[in-house]
Amino acid sequence: MRLPTALIVGASMMGAVLLPAQASAEAKVYPYASKANYCPAGLQPVTISGVICCGTPNQHMSYQQVKAQPVQKRHKAHYHTPRRATYSCLPGEKGCN
Repeated sequence: MRLPTALIVGASMMGAVLLPAQASAEAKVYPYASKANYCPAGLQPVTISGVICCGTPNQHMSYQQVKAQPVQKRHKAHYHTPRRATYSCLPGEKGCN
């Protein structure tokens, strides 16, 4: 009876400690690379949760650069070529089948 109660109390205290850090986390605002800037003076196109609007970015890389996967090296395919079977004894000798 006491173990589940202690687990519930411990989990709720951990949640109470971590909740303020999550609530105070600032939204990531990425710069949006565009040829034309239709934003008012002092602002630039930014991406917030996939929506493009005007603002000031708080990240130095664009969202596309952050999500880009590194290029992986392509390995040359090695195909197995079977060899002919070689026998160590002649047919008819003792021990050969």
